[in-house]
Amino acid sequence: MNKDDLVERRQKYIERQIALGTSAVDVQFAGQRPQGSGPTNRHGMPKLPVGQHEVKNWPVLDLGEQPDVSRDTWTLEVGGLVEHPFTLTWDQFVALPQAEDVSDFHCVTTWSRYDNHWRGVRFRTIAELAVPRDAAKFVLCTGYDFMPGTDIPYTVNVPLARAVDLDVLLVHTWEGQPLAREHGGPCRLITPKLYAWKGAKWIRRIELLAEDRKGFWEVRGYSNSAEPWFNDRYAFV
Repeated sequence: MNKDDLVERRQKYIERQIALGTSAVDVQFAGQRPQGSGPTNRHGMPKLPVGQHEVKNWPVLDLGEQPDVSRDTWTLEVGGLVEHPFTLTWDQFVALPQAEDVSDFHCVTTWSRYDNHWRGVRFRTIAELAVPRDAAKFVLCTGYDFMPGTDIPYTVNVPLARAVDLDVLLVHTWEGQPLAREHGGPCRLITPKLYAWKGAKWIRRIELLAEDRKGFWEVRGYSNSAEPWFNDRYAFV
């Protein structure tokens, strides 16, 4: 596999999926019934979202590179429309209040892994430290990884109202072990109620914005809202 054309090939796949159906998603979901199967999860949603299948392993997906970021050099910059911009070292990050949670992981490429045990810092904790200004409505996260052969970093956007859900964590531990490099270690974001690409791996920057700014895959054809229980995978407009 030639890493340099991985993004181009994946985007062609996205475009093919878009061409298959132009009426599936990217609509307002208020009042619609969540789609899926199995018992309900703790949020009242079907355990398995529509179009997904359960896996026992944890597949690895990335842009074609896996940055090697040590805890000694890792930092997290928090800025934008906040009263208190700051940068955390690893020691400062792990000194923050820690949270443990068990949640499911839903990848847009149709697999789901149930009951992952996480440990990390809630995004809400980071936001409370930064103190978002009234105008701040959106979050843009940036990773240490880049599209191969370019200076284009991985970015992803999430509404601030979704980012402060209690199960949105910056995780450093999975199943009792340090988060592996291939899964975004030493630290990544997880967004259990959204498709997993909304959780930036190797996270290095969080910026709060007044206006939505689409991330890496959103500008390449993935849905801006990424709601798993509504098959909300692609942008059709």
